[in-house]
Amino acid sequence: MLIIVADNINIVNHTIRKAIEEMDHETIKTIVRKIENAGADAIDINPGPLTQDLEKIMTFLVETVQDVSDLPILIDTANPEAMECGLRVNRKTAIINGFSLETDKLEFILPLAEKYESDIIGYLLYPNSHVPENDQERLNIAIELYNEFQKAGIDNERLIVDPVVVPVFWQNGKKQASDILNVIRILPEIFGFPVKTVAGISNLTTGDGDTEKKLLLEQTYLPMLAASGLSMAMLNVYHEGAVRVIKTINALTNEKIFSWEEI
Repeated sequence: MLIIVADNINIVNHTIRKAIEEMDHETIKTIVRKIENAGADAIDINPGPLTQDLEKIMTFLVETVQDVSDLPILIDTANPEAMECGLRVNRKTAIINGFSLETDKLEFILPLAEKYESDIIGYLLYPNSHVPENDQERLNIAIELYNEFQKAGIDNERLIVDPVVVPVFWQNGKKQASDILNVIRILPEIFGFPVKTVAGISNLTTGDGDTEKKLLLEQTYLPMLAASGLSMAMLNVYHEGAVRVIKTINALTNEKIFSWEEI
């Protein structure tokens, strides 16, 4: 099953930012209900860098979302204090999003996965946060990332790898999109276990461009990712066409007898 992760609770959204500033529980709850009704299987919570009021803001978001939804949440922040606060007030299922080879994330975020017995997303990025140029570089980073993960003493089943989708308009954007498919296919062989993966679909169409063509690009790339073995797709769940594509993929690949009601 390809899991749908909603990336709609994001500080870049004006409505979300205003609700956070005003500690507006009802607006967040309304959005969460809408996200769940749109087909989300999990919800990413991204409150931004959080340099002030860490505990207050993260507590507000996690508790408000979980007041109206039982879906797993992805706590999406690079701030270790905010991350731990979110994990501490979590009452249901939380996933850490995430860590990389950056020193601070290895030292302060990765250990939280063991402490709170949470799944954790690992980004295939260089320690300076630069994106690898090709699939071989990504796989080399994946091995380093897994070595650090093992040192932390965390169970293999808790690792989720993000190969990092980049905008297709980059000079090598099309090649990068193809390389990511190859990485997702090869990772289980390299690691020796069926590692879970996640991809940020919205990253593919970041930047200027015709909206309809962007949506078409997302809907075309999703089956390619699924065929490569992707576990989780993070996207705007208000993009109904993309959600329907995922539901159709799941209807064709699950073990149940096919039913048109699944689409």
